[in-house]
Amino acid sequence: MHRVWSLSEAPTPAYIIHEGMLDMNLATIDRVRREAEVEIIVALKANATWHLFSRLKQHSDGATASSLSEARLVMEHMGIKAHTYAPVYTEEEIDAILEASSHITFNSLAQYERYGERAKERGVSCGLRVNPEYSTVETDLYNPAMPESRLGVRAVDIEVLPEGIEGLHFHALCESRPTDLEATLRSFEERFGHHIATLSWVNFGGGHLMTHVDYDEDMLIDILRGFKARHPHLRVILEPGSAFTWDTGVLVARVEDIVRNGGRNTLMLNVSFACHMPDCLEMPYKPRILGMHDPVEGETEYWIGGNSCLAGDTMGSWATDDGVEPHVGQRIIFRDMIHYTMVKTTMFNGVTHPSIILYSPERGFETLRTYDYTDYKKRMG
Repeated sequence: MHRVWSLSEAPTPAYIIHEGMLDMNLATIDRVRREAEVEIIVALKANATWHLFSRLKQHSDGATASSLSEARLVMEHMGIKAHTYAPVYTEEEIDAILEASSHITFNSLAQYERYGERAKERGVSCGLRVNPEYSTVETDLYNPAMPESRLGVRAVDIEVLPEGIEGLHFHALCESRPTDLEATLRSFEERFGHHIATLSWVNFGGGHLMTHVDYDEDMLIDILRGFKARHPHLRVILEPGSAFTWDTGVLVARVEDIVRNGGRNTLMLNVSFACHMPDCLEMPYKPRILGMHDPVEGETEYWIGGNSCLAGDTMGSWATDDGVEPHVGQRIIFRDMIHYTMVKTTMFNGVTHPSIILYSPERGFETLRTYDYTDYKKRMG
């Protein structure tokens, strides 16, 4: 990626999506769809940049929505109805959600009892989210499969599936590998296997990071083929989010000041971890920065400071690859900032919001969206 585009003069602050890297991911997803004979739908929760939807539609079997707004976006910009799951539906929105959905998954038996008949009357296929009570996810914030989780129904509470349920949906992975899916499937089949004969589809949820450089695609294909061989009547659906836009772009920031307090060097940027990269603080994880690395003993260390007033809007530390101190005006390039970033940004403090830019080697930088004061004002009232 870094040999085919120059970011030294890139607009900032901006999220920049690289078309070529996206196409590489889509080729991987197409291979899994084709060789495993499964359906892979794109989860908007990870990235909802609708300018990309025409391309994503060509390399997926639909889209999954987690809200009325996402379902409407699928209808308006993909021209199809969504596979919809939300932890809870409301009376005010359920009819509009059903109009925009081909499939709907209910989080509880009570929600199905309340809205299931309406869904069936509209020809929407009804599913139930279940909790396999197994997950390899170590961060509790991202682990929905704990026994006390509010997400999904436990096997102990379902002796017989309610009439009209056509599918089961589980989601217990997060940036996971095929071995994680394999172990989760064992738990799912142990707990819910006696219901499978009555189903027409099963949704394995998201978290299948099949476009990661270290992911074993062949193993994933074998696991999916094995499940389909055991249950040949089922449609098998996967709904990854991150996999579609994994490592397909960057957040371009600029050094505006260098603060030196208490022996620490902090590069003050025109972007914010809290506002523009919230997962770095929530997960937490340390992002990769182009041209910088984890320091070793003897190297000058630099922390990164965001431009909000939150005391914790900072992270460190890094050293420069060339050993040269960054300077005011220098670009700082955060890698892999397309999935679960733009969709989670806030306008806390009213800080300047990054633009959204599409890059291709042929056309260069194309600005898809910019933000200004009017966007902040609309958000606030």
